[in-house]
Amino acid sequence: MTIALFIALFLLLVPDIYISVAFLRSAPVLWRVLLFVPTLLALLSMLVMFFKGFSNVFGTIFLVVLLCIALPKLVFMAISLLAKLLGIWSVTVASVTNIVGMVTACVVSLIALYSLTFGWKQLDTEYVDLYFDDLPEAFDGYRIAHLSDLHVGTYGTKTAFVEKVVRRVNEEHPDAVMFTGDLVNVDPSELPPFTSVLSQLDAPDGVFSVLGNHDYCLYGDPSRWSHVREGALKVADVERGMGWTVLMNEHALLGRGGDTIAVAGVENTGKPPFPQIGSLRKAVEGITDYDTVKCDSAFFTILLTHDPSHWQMEVVPKTHIPLTLCGHTHAAQFQLGPWSPSSWMYKEWGGAYQSGNQQLYISTGLGGTLPFRFGAWPKLVILTLHKR
Repeated sequence: MTIALFIALFLLLVPDIYISVAFLRSAPVLWRVLLFVPTLLALLSMLVMFFKGFSNVFGTIFLVVLLCIALPKLVFMAISLLAKLLGIWSVTVASVTNIVGMVTACVVSLIALYSLTFGWKQLDTEYVDLYFDDLPEAFDGYRIAHLSDLHVGTYGTKTAFVEKVVRRVNEEHPDAVMFTGDLVNVDPSELPPFTSVLSQLDAPDGVFSVLGNHDYCLYGDPSRWSHVREGALKVADVERGMGWTVLMNEHALLGRGGDTIAVAGVENTGKPPFPQIGSLRKAVEGITDYDTVKCDSAFFTILLTHDPSHWQMEVVPKTHIPLTLCGHTHAAQFQLGPWSPSSWMYKEWGGAYQSGNQQLYISTGLGGTLPFRFGAWPKLVILTLHKR
């Protein structure tokens, strides 16, 4: 967190100091003071969250200032410095470059504004076909609505977007709905406005879910780390009250036409510092092989686990589970074509991956702790399973 504060100080203060010295030296003092007001507001928001824990209000203030004001100023500063270098050869080129810098900064600001107002509520539907050699015949064509990372606390008490998600899912008529974690931001108290809506998710085989790192409710109050499952149990109880099947290191069986497949789910397992309390061994006991323990009546298994790091850490080396569904990355809520900053942190961060006969699908999610998305628009994924 200390490193993040220093990075924020650089991103916020350095462009202000540069613009003040380079362009506002002879301007009235009031103009120079006003230049620093957004930066001070953002830094105040960061300090409040540093000492008091995450807050939707202060987090949003910081994000708005950073993306709509600080980042454009940083872009302008970089291009303006280039203009000074070009000014050695041509004053005209330097002037044009400064104008390009101002236009570019305005474009960045407009993109950020769109992402903060409309982008995080722009619901896309993606259709994905997955093929397996060992899928039971009766499940050929089986359709799963894969949801992840709703983070309902970001919507406050406004249910319109969640209603749109539920309506879109039900219009697709999936055989099952599978949610891969992070229903809340910091506390189960965020859930009451949304329980009635989310309980309307409808699929013949039901709604299956696992818990994500945020569902352990550790972000609002650091003292909760000593009671790591307290918040998770409360979130799980609410989900069960909505009619969902919460898989906490356990599994369920689905039958169709004499064939059976299994859906297994683990508690959070993945990269630190998030809680590492999942037990894949326990979740798949009796339904598929684990490590050297063989299962005589192994079923085609779909694994729900929040963090995609878990796939390479344990699922691939220890099991033959053919399909794993994850979320967690959000694609950093920013994507340009096939690239996202999330690729700096995760080898697998969004979409479909394969290792031998094992497949992974990562949803880039529906929401986020902060109201921003560009390129990585909120996504409902409809997976159709096929027998090869």
